[in-house]
Amino acid sequence: MLTIEQLILAIIVGTLAAIVYSLRILVLLERRIARMDENIEKMTGAIAREEVKIEKEESRIEKAIKHKK
Repeated sequence: MLTIEQLILAIIVGTLAAIVYSLRILVLLERRIARMDENIEKMTGAIAREEVKIEKEESRIEKAIKHKK
């Protein structure tokens, strides 16, 4: 049979193991979120570049229309 000291020690060790496991999961989640954030930044940059292209094309078309009038 376990003595009270052994029982308390087992509870403490179990709690510490749970904390370490939780921290491991948090680190993995943080890395995943960081990758998602990088991907969002890349997509935002691509959209911004495409928007600049569209605005330049619109400006070119507007100038062409004004010259025809």
